[in-house]
Amino acid sequence: MNLAVITITSLAVLISIGQASAADGKAVFEKTCFPCHNLMSPKLKGEMANWQPRLKQGNDALAASVIKGKGAMPPKGGNASLADADVKAAVEYLVTQIK
Repeated sequence: MNLAVITITSLAVLISIGQASAADGKAVFEKTCFPCHNLMSPKLKGEMANWQPRLKQGNDALAASVIKGKGAMPPKGGNASLADADVKAAVEYLVTQIK
């Protein structure tokens, strides 16, 4: 196999991994996070003022808060079996959905 084929194949794998992570983030969010953030503050939709201070911290700080838990939110949103990478993927998805 020549270097060009290996490079293209590697790039395709990395792209598919990125797409899988985004899908996993959505799935984790919908299963673990949405039930609360649909009913309790800060709600996903309509509470931008409550999200602004959190969003300013950046995704890494948000993920760290979710991993440790904060206020009424238990660590990892109550799903202790989640890997930190799953939490980070869910946070990344969440940030794209806040309105």
